[in-house]
Amino acid sequence: MKLSIVLSVQPAQFQAVPFKGDLETNLRQIAALGYDGVELAIRDPQQIDADQVESLVRSNNLAVPAIGTGQAWGEEGLSFTDPDEQVRKAAIERIKAHFPFAARFRALVIIGLVRGVVRPGVDPDRAMDWLVEALRECSEAARPLSLRLALEPINHTETNLINTAAQGLELVERLGADNFGLLLDTYHMNIEEADIETSIRTCGRHIFHFHVADSNRRQPGAGLLDFRSILRALNSTGYSGWISGEFLPSPDAGTAAEKNIAFLHGLGE
Repeated sequence: MKLSIVLSVQPAQFQAVPFKGDLETNLRQIAALGYDGVELAIRDPQQIDADQVESLVRSNNLAVPAIGTGQAWGEEGLSFTDPDEQVRKAAIERIKAHFPFAARFRALVIIGLVRGVVRPGVDPDRAMDWLVEALRECSEAARPLSLRLALEPINHTETNLINTAAQGLELVERLGADNFGLLLDTYHMNIEEADIETSIRTCGRHIFHFHVADSNRRQPGAGLLDFRSILRALNSTGYSGWISGEFLPSPDAGTAAEKNIAFLHGLGE
């Protein structure tokens, strides 16, 4: 089992990020806890020192399995489905701007809330068309760099666009790009899926990345989810990718991260 945990490189309002703040200190702590990698949440890659970030990550012998992009929505309101064409274009260009940094680590690029929401007065089919157009453009731009994109189904309290694994799978099939797949997140699945394990098996080879958080959005083991069963279902699909912790830093990042890795290793899956 390859374990990573989310770290925000830039200040962010989003709460379910275990690590924020001093990059060097956080990376050192993550490595010391025994994680194999770190998932970097980056709002704007042009506002970071990419060489410095890479140097710090590599000096701690950490891999970067994925780049999170949702802060472009949370901090700036950029999305693929905004009624304003200029905002949609800016969102697409922001995602493309992540590609050079992602290519340094062969990290996949996550499409989370940057997909946006269906705004009042906007036809849902039109919003879906905008989403598909944006994803197609980004997927094509990522291909020469051998990069993959993963869209995350997110629960209905945060967006009204692609909430379930089935909806995500339908989008994957509609797009038909071999470098576009899904990121499944146990917290969101607990809200939206009738049967988490069945949904995982149904998505199968289209699962590119996997987030873990318990039913209360704290680290696995702090809530009600059966992670032994969930990970067995994931393993049954042939998934060999990363298990990445994205959860609340409660009572603090270090404690939550330590409990997460101990719990997951203890499952022996």
